[in-house]
Amino acid sequence: MGTTTSAFLVLCLIGFFFLIGFAFLSSAIKVVPEYQRLVVFRLGRCVGTRGPGIVILIPVIDQGVRVDLREQVREIPHQTSITKDNAPISIDFLWYYKVLDATESVLQVGNFEAAAQGMATTTLRAVIGSIPLDDVLSEREHINNTLRARLDEVTERWGVKVTNVEIREILPPREVQDAMNRQMSAERIRRAVVTESNGTREAAINVAEGEKQSAILRAQGDRESNIQRAEGDRQAQLLRAQGFASALEEIFTATQKIDSKTMTLQYFEVLKSLGASPSTKYIFPMELTSLLQSFIDGRKDSTDGGNNPG
Repeated sequence: MGTTTSAFLVLCLIGFFFLIGFAFLSSAIKVVPEYQRLVVFRLGRCVGTRGPGIVILIPVIDQGVRVDLREQVREIPHQTSITKDNAPISIDFLWYYKVLDATESVLQVGNFEAAAQGMATTTLRAVIGSIPLDDVLSEREHINNTLRARLDEVTERWGVKVTNVEIREILPPREVQDAMNRQMSAERIRRAVVTESNGTREAAINVAEGEKQSAILRAQGDRESNIQRAEGDRQAQLLRAQGFASALEEIFTATQKIDSKTMTLQYFEVLKSLGASPSTKYIFPMELTSLLQSFIDGRKDSTDGGNNPG
């Protein structure tokens, strides 16, 4: 019985020492990931950063504080701020930061995130208080840049870099929202009227352009038609003239072959035609016309001789 009790006590002591050894080893050996650093304090004095990889600490004497070097994002909930023209608005935003110096981020500030959040809210109120309401609603990018610059000035001494600030939502007062809605409605109506008037103007321009092109085409068609008609008339007149000339040439050729007997026969045929008509006719023989012509010529010669004394 005594031997069993002694063996049990020995096992308990071995287990106790094993647990103590495991605790010492776990506190002495640290595995630091690539995105972290271990700030080591030895008897309360900072001896620098360690990592990444396996870091061996002296148990009880060394103490390590892990610092994440990845870029972090934090949300600032809705904060009521007063603009330069005394309009209360509610704003929430996100801010992104990254630890550049792990040692400074541990030594220079006790609770970095709480301090940065308080600084962000006070900086937001200061920035919004210097801007009118209309600029707050329209110049969001300018506010983002101003907040980032001011926060970065404060956090730089903590070894932290503020990389970006993004305003997520701006809630103006109810009456301002109603005024903005009316303004948006009026702007939409104005744009619709402008668009409609532009469409009407372009339609009128297109109609006028079409009518102009149509008139030009009609004028060109009329001109070409007149040219074709004139060309046809000219060709017709030329052909008639050529036909008339040919006819005269044929007549002249035929008259060269006519003798006095033929003319006498033609004269008798004409007299016969005239005689067939029931109207009264006076016929003078050709010999009488020749005699009258001789008489007229003789009178003319005598008259010329009397007027000329020489």
